[in-house]
Amino acid sequence: MSVLDKTQILDEKSMQRALTRIAHEIVEKNKGIDELVCIGIKTRGIYLAQRLADKIEEIEGKRIAIGELDITLYRDDLEVVANQPIIRETTLPFDVVNKIVVLIDDVLYTGRTVRAALDALVDIGRPQRIQLAVLIDRGHRELPIRADYVGKNVPTSKTEIIAVMLKEIDGQDQVVIRDKQ
Repeated sequence: MSVLDKTQILDEKSMQRALTRIAHEIVEKNKGIDELVCIGIKTRGIYLAQRLADKIEEIEGKRIAIGELDITLYRDDLEVVANQPIIRETTLPFDVVNKIVVLIDDVLYTGRTVRAALDALVDIGRPQRIQLAVLIDRGHRELPIRADYVGKNVPTSKTEIIAVMLKEIDGQDQVVIRDKQ
């Protein structure tokens, strides 16, 4: 199966604007940042969490804690993904108990990744509240999961792929829709 770029959804500037808006919404909804932590779902969610924390620091003048969550062992499709899954480290340099956790991921699709992240997070501790921030919500939910903060809603067909590219991994910032061929 090959893929072809079809349409650019976000360029670098529009991605920055979306993250700035999400950061303001997080601060506003939580009436500040007391007890707030950001946890990025590996892999791209980590870099988005760092960017959101930077923007929140610009707004509030204080840094919030950032963590990294690996959901590999919580996936319900583990046997389909790989015979030998690569387990990465979950890094939470703080206790999640009684914290307001903002889970961050690049794309919200079926909801299964978020369900796995919720399971992994609750195994670590019991937060006061969990919120979800995503750069792209593409629809097609299979589980009753909804993001609290969305950079852009992008209706897609199931034959399309949303590719989020970040400078930290891909050398550029953009989001494109690709056709499966």
